[in-house]
Amino acid sequence: MTMQTDDHESPTRTRVRFNPFSAEFRRDPYPLYRQLREAQPVHKTLGMWVITRHRDARGVLHDRSFSAGLIPRLVGEQAGRFGQHDVTRIERLGRKSLVFTDNPDHARLRGLVNRVFTARAVADLRPLVARAAENLMRPAWDAGGLDVITDLAAPLPVAVLGEWMGLSADLRERVGPWTHDIRFLLEPGLMKSEDFTRVCAVVEQFAAALAVVLAERRSRPGADLISRLLAARTTGGDTLSDEELIFVCIMCFVAGNETTKSLIGNGVLALLRHPDQGTLLRSQPKPARAAVIEALRYDCPLQMTKRVATRDCEIGGKRISAGDQILVCLGAANRDPAVFDRPDEFDLTRAPGDHLAFGHGMHGCLGGLLAELQAEVAFDYLYRHSQGVASSDGELEWQDHSFIVRGLKHLPVTLGSVR
Repeated sequence: MTMQTDDHESPTRTRVRFNPFSAEFRRDPYPLYRQLREAQPVHKTLGMWVITRHRDARGVLHDRSFSAGLIPRLVGEQAGRFGQHDVTRIERLGRKSLVFTDNPDHARLRGLVNRVFTARAVADLRPLVARAAENLMRPAWDAGGLDVITDLAAPLPVAVLGEWMGLSADLRERVGPWTHDIRFLLEPGLMKSEDFTRVCAVVEQFAAALAVVLAERRSRPGADLISRLLAARTTGGDTLSDEELIFVCIMCFVAGNETTKSLIGNGVLALLRHPDQGTLLRSQPKPARAAVIEALRYDCPLQMTKRVATRDCEIGGKRISAGDQILVCLGAANRDPAVFDRPDEFDLTRAPGDHLAFGHGMHGCLGGLLAELQAEVAFDYLYRHSQGVASSDGELEWQDHSFIVRGLKHLPVTLGSVR
């Protein structure tokens, strides 16, 4: 691991070089996280403060004085660099998305959306998720194997959200590619000019298609997610505007697709690398749930998230100034030995802990329960509906289109017969 002098430390002290773009880090970030936690748990590099301890990460996520509104600002800056002027739609998407808003906007939007995204509503989706998973698994059982990523983990969340929203088959086919393009908005610094142009166009296409669906549901409401969002009201009579509702639907796909795909893929990889835990999952009725929780802690799909300090403060003994950017390393926090015993071991019998895979505080992931449900069903169909799961030969290839999401491009496995 490269060592160098930290400009913000004593010149006689060396530090671990944090490079989240390196191939080594993509393959396995956890040795570097461990060194950072031990030597420089809070340090400034790449123009931001990087924090790796659980207590510091949780504290920043819990403290509402750390703003989540950085991304819309960065999108606007990129638009200026590329000479893009007609970006009002994506600017409003940023300002009105739960992921990026601060109070009072966040409290208002969350209060409305929470009336629909209840634990009961998600639990009622289990038959829908099971049908979608079985439809995807059936060809794999016939073929004796599948690519967990492309054949199951990637299409499952699109199928589930598409059916919950009551989208047509034609629209569902377009949603996947649109979602992949729009997710660039989560990391605007990675966009090139042509990416920006494409994202702007895709947001317009997605919004226009959903506007048609909204008009249909308003005249013929049903039990689907969009109809329920249209009906959601606060006690004071407040409702979501059409555009706000469209943005909620778009961000359901953008925020939920990549992370759910990576949760399933990373979890299956961990089970393959720990066959004793796979055996436990296969032999007992309840460990699928435990496998999901442990996968979220052990190798979380969203590895990092950013905040901006809105006031001068202190984190881990370091003075943070208003306006400073904070990179919260969720993956490092979830392996912190101060919170988790034997943190580098994958153990389904581990007592549930305070993992930060879905964030914490008011920006805790709205779709976390749905992601958990889909992963639980996917693990169940792979391990309890098949006689055996084994990895195929070949070197693992980690996705490189995002540095905040950790996930595989492919994970081929062989399957035994249906149980």
